[in-house]
Amino acid sequence: MSTISANDLKTKGISAIEAELAHQPEVIISVRGKDRFVVMDMAHYHYLRECELDAALAETRADLAAGRFVKESAEAHLARLDTTE
Repeated sequence: MSTISANDLKTKGISAIEAELAHQPEVIISVRGKDRFVVMDMAHYHYLRECELDAALAETRADLAAGRFVKESAEAHLARLDTTE
């Protein structure tokens, strides 16, 4: 993953990001020599978000298959939440 310094971003503007994103899906922005931010185009962001949601769905299905869930009324759920705080 390529890195753009905050100073380069300040002087070159968004074109510095666009140039790097033409070659790779993500670019790191460094501030004072430390990696601080990751920039990507929206299509790549949506792809990663979809991957997160697919992973959450797979985890939920595994929990259901393994019996790691509680079946209760809304009132019982709220009461249980009150006792864990």
